[in-house]
Amino acid sequence: QVQLVESGGGLVQPGGSLRLSCAASGFTLEEYTVGWFRQAPGKEREGVSAISSTDGGIYYSNDVKYRFSISRDSAKNTVYLQMNNLKPEDTATYFCAADFDPEGRKLSPKYWGQGTQVTVSS
Repeated sequence: QVQLVESGGGLVQPGGSLRLSCAASGFTLEEYTVGWFRQAPGKEREGVSAISSTDGGIYYSNDVKYRFSISRDSAKNTVYLQMNNLKPEDTATYFCAADFDPEGRKLSPKYWGQGTQVTVSS
């Protein structure tokens, strides 16, 4: 069965870095578009980054481009989100997800991880 297990969240100071990991099981990551979403209290869940399954194209939201980097390790079947120069507004619960259209008007992943909390504060 399909499962996404996230780790790597925590408390960091502004300007710090953090790497999130999402270990997938039940399928091969390359079979689907995979990516990361986040949700802060009182806000809707938003897309952060993705890797397309069709051509390997990489997508970033305007808020995180040049600061975050997405990657995947085929041998470990794991997706990563390297987050640098973190800001307080990055504070949110981060979710990895799979099987969605990164260019769609509505992002509706078929598979979700449980989420990991990222808090950026001094």
